[in-house]
Amino acid sequence: MKKTPNISDAEWEVMKVLWKNSPMTANAIVEELTGNTSWKRETIRTLINRLVQKKALGFKKKGRHYDYFPLVSEAECVRAETKSFLSRLGSSSIEPMLAAFVEEKKMTPEKIARLKQILDQEGKRDRNGKQK
Repeated sequence: MKKTPNISDAEWEVMKVLWKNSPMTANAIVEELTGNTSWKRETIRTLINRLVQKKALGFKKKGRHYDYFPLVSEAECVRAETKSFLSRLGSSSIEPMLAAFVEEKKMTPEKIARLKQILDQEGKRDRNGKQK
């Protein structure tokens, strides 16, 4: 199983652009992000290059430019980030953290139903992750 790369907050912004619409050229990514951030062109290009080095982005040469696309899904990155966060937080803090998250986010009825479904499924597992 491949390891999901660690992505910085700034790199997340680049990834979000590409998860929403890919493939994209570096110029298109720069254009999108300069409209939403105060970053300079060189900063964005550096972030793209870091993501390629981390194997979070791939590219295909098309004529004189490159088309960039994600090599990892948003779900994979969210899962890895969540695992990292929970390992730092500790298991005893999960319940109050989840309660605070639900209370603050003003979740839609659909998202609450999905969360209940996930919790119900998890409640039916033993400590080894197997169905009871």
